[in-house]
Amino acid sequence: MPIFKSHDIEAADQYFRRNLINSVTGFKSASLLGSRSSQGKNNLAIFTQIMHIGAHPPLMGIVFRPHTVTRDSLENILEKKYYTLNHFTADFHVAAHHTSARWDKDEFEACGFTPQFIEQFEAPFVKEAPIRIGLKFRQKIDIELNGTHLVIGEIVLLDVADHCLHTDGFVDLEKAGIVTVSGLDSYHVTQKLSRLSYAKPDHQPKQV
Repeated sequence: MPIFKSHDIEAADQYFRRNLINSVTGFKSASLLGSRSSQGKNNLAIFTQIMHIGAHPPLMGIVFRPHTVTRDSLENILEKKYYTLNHFTADFHVAAHHTSARWDKDEFEACGFTPQFIEQFEAPFVKEAPIRIGLKFRQKIDIELNGTHLVIGEIVLLDVADHCLHTDGFVDLEKAGIVTVSGLDSYHVTQKLSRLSYAKPDHQPKQV
């Protein structure tokens, strides 16, 4: 079993190091971020650095790479304040991955997705997505260690397919067929082991 220390990681080939560090962190959410410029141009891009920040208020965070070049999604969010996250299924994982290319035209059109506007929300959703999240920009935190940016948004609209929403509010991502990702380019579907009761020290968790 190889052991990598700091100097090994630093000395590694850039491509190897990038794959190693991106994949060792584990499985991640994969979602299509929809935004719209002030000129009315739609933008769609896949993101995997997505995290839950809190439930009250309902906040989600996304990590953006350093803003040293044009970042359409980030610039649209900072300008228009509204954006969407759209979970996609296995049928669309190749098209979703393709949105990361440097397109000169609308990624919706280029990659075969349909933009949809819901309830006068100011950013486009992906019509083909079974779970769609509308967010309002709340805060940007600049991370000095590597120049990245944590963008925090508040969920202000949720559109969840009926068949994957439980009566207790639990969203069954597996039933929705949602794809997850490891590293930068490895896509996966999941198999649930169990859903467990709230953990307490005086008894073993039970399946719910």
